[in-house]
Amino acid sequence: MPPFTVASPATAGSGRPVTTAPGRPAAITTVRRTITTEHPLDPVVTLASLQRGAGDPTHRVTPDGTVWRGTRTPDGPATVRISADAAAGAVHAEAWGPGATWVLDRLPALVGAEDDPSGFEPGLPLLVRLAARFAGWRVCRTGLVMEALVPAVLEQKVTSREAWRSWRELVWRFGERAPGPVPFSLWVPPDPAVLARLPSWEWHRAGVGPQRARTIVRCCQRAAAIERTVGLPPQEVERRLRSIPGIGPWTVAEVLQRAHGCPDAVSVGDYNLPKAVGWALAGRPFDDAAMLVALERWRGHRYRVTRLIELAGIMPPRRAPRAPVRDYRAM
Repeated sequence: MPPFTVASPATAGSGRPVTTAPGRPAAITTVRRTITTEHPLDPVVTLASLQRGAGDPTHRVTPDGTVWRGTRTPDGPATVRISADAAAGAVHAEAWGPGATWVLDRLPALVGAEDDPSGFEPGLPLLVRLAARFAGWRVCRTGLVMEALVPAVLEQKVTSREAWRSWRELVWRFGERAPGPVPFSLWVPPDPAVLARLPSWEWHRAGVGPQRARTIVRCCQRAAAIERTVGLPPQEVERRLRSIPGIGPWTVAEVLQRAHGCPDAVSVGDYNLPKAVGWALAGRPFDDAAMLVALERWRGHRYRVTRLIELAGIMPPRRAPRAPVRDYRAM
């Protein structure tokens, strides 16, 4: 495991009062933590996999390279602000809300300081270059399964633009404002208990088709058991998630990558990934079977390979128009 040291534990400081409701000022406590690592980390690149489109209401990156996230922890909502000091090899974080201490206790995993790339041998000149180019990237681990699972289900068998639009609608309408002195609009994802009770017409208004809506409701009804999969072996996580109707290998891989920090989870069934991997490794698009054969030499780090290719934006030339964005609300 890559060494990291805690320069300061999660500690509370006095936050400036903010107004949470008309006429009801509340003191918001700021919790802070800093970690230092042997190799500099890049939170912007590392946490980019958690952002669901440029308009994700729960994720914001400011021009100075600071990442803001609204998140829902087992202790309640939290806002976390993360920045890096590359020269000092340090990552600084501040958090607010009931879940502030919970999220900062897990800061090393969140920013990839606990990711272990030892044993990964790029082998190919392209991957050597990409590993150097994205040297600050690591596999993150949020420890929040439902936070990864709901957006993944929304992205099943639809365009990313459709899924991201639905995610924004659900967050805006059923989530809540992120706590603390946030200088812009930032939101916390909806509570699974809220989503589990949504009637069919609310899913329709959010542009979510009936099959995906039913799958999300099933997952939300089992949210407590699903969250208990954190720390289990990937094979057991897959077995438990796939016992829920509507959850397949692609969705499991997307969750393993983000919530569990699995460096080997391959998103089999992805529309674009085999094409990108094939173009990067062989100069021609692959299908899933060919992609898995090509990635076998990196078993244990296959997600690490595919994510580097994604970060580089490698894709074969587009020869057809983009798939149209459907709007279930008009149906």
